[in-house]
Amino acid sequence: MGERDLRKLCFRADGGPARRGLLLSAALPAVLLGVLLGVLASQNAAASTGLFRVSQGDSVIGTPFYVKTDAAQTLLDIGRHFGSGYDEMKQANPSVDMWVPGDDKDVLVPDLHVLPRAPREGLVMNLAEKRLYFYHSPTEVEVFSVGIGRDGWETPVGSYSIIEKIKDPTWTPPASIRKEHAEAGDPLPAVVPAGPDNPLGAYAMRLSNPSYLIHGTNKPWGVGMPVSHGCTRMYPEDIEALFPKVKKGTPVRIVDQPYKVGWRGDELYLEVNLPEGQSPRPAKQVIPSDIAGADGVMVDWNEVQRALHDNSGLPRLVGGRQAGSSWHRLDNVF
Repeated sequence: MGERDLRKLCFRADGGPARRGLLLSAALPAVLLGVLLGVLASQNAAASTGLFRVSQGDSVIGTPFYVKTDAAQTLLDIGRHFGSGYDEMKQANPSVDMWVPGDDKDVLVPDLHVLPRAPREGLVMNLAEKRLYFYHSPTEVEVFSVGIGRDGWETPVGSYSIIEKIKDPTWTPPASIRKEHAEAGDPLPAVVPAGPDNPLGAYAMRLSNPSYLIHGTNKPWGVGMPVSHGCTRMYPEDIEALFPKVKKGTPVRIVDQPYKVGWRGDELYLEVNLPEGQSPRPAKQVIPSDIAGADGVMVDWNEVQRALHDNSGLPRLVGGRQAGSSWHRLDNVF
C-alpha cells in the first residue's frame, strides 16, 4: 500500500500528508475526534516516528485513529502500514472482513497501549498482545507487533538477553521442524541460504536461550498471530529499524499478561487481550487490590465488565483518581 493510496484513505490531523501514527478518518465521530485531537496535541512530536514518551507515573501510550478503506486493500495491508498485526486489527474491527473489508469503510487502527508490568529497560514482549516494547529509557519506548509461537511451540516466558546479532542469516532447521515439514509433503533442505526465501528474513537477534530468535520474515501476514515454532517474527521494515538500535547484552523479558491496568494522568485504563474463546476472570480479580482499594481511586466496575466482554485489545477507561474531575469524559467511547 503506497503513500498515494493512503492519501486517498486518510487525512492527517493538521491537514498535512499521510504519515504513520498521525492519521484520522474524516468519518470519525465529532466527539471522539475532539478527544483524540486533544490527546494528540498533548503528545510529544516523537510519537509520529513510533517513539512514545511517557512519564514515570504513567503507563498508557498512543492514540487510536480511524482510516478509510478502499476495495484494493485488506485489513492486513492497513495494519501493516501502521505497524499493527493480524489479531489486533481483527480484535479492534470485529465487524469488518479481514480480507475483503470493502470500499469506504471506517477501520480503527488500535494504536493505544498499556505498558506491560515489567522493568522499563531493553526489550519487553507481552505474548498475550503479541507486541514488543523497546525502551530507549524508562520514559521513551518504541512499540512493534510480532508473531509468536503457536500451540505446542510456545514462545517461552522468562528473562533473557541478546547474545548475537546476524544480518542476512542462514537458517538451519532443527530435525523436529524438518520432520514436521516432511510429513506435510514440504521437505526442507538442511540449510536455507540467506535471501528472499529465508523464513528468518534479513535480520536476526539470538536470545540467551539460543534456540529462540527475534527475526524478520518472508511471510509478513503471520505478524500478530501465533504461527511460529517459538521464535518471534517482526515485519521486515520493523526489524530493519530495530536491529541497529539493539546492542548485544540487551535484556529481553518475555511475559504473558492478558490483563494490563495503567494510568494516564488521573485516568485508569484496562486493556484485555484474551485468546478467542477463553473466558475472562471475574472483574474484581482484574483490577489489582492495591489500585482498586487505594484512597481516592474510583473504579467503574460496569466498564471493567464491558472491557472484559469486548476483549478488543484497546485500553478502556474504567476509573480514575478523585483529583481528576474529568476522568469520566471518555466513558463509553471505546
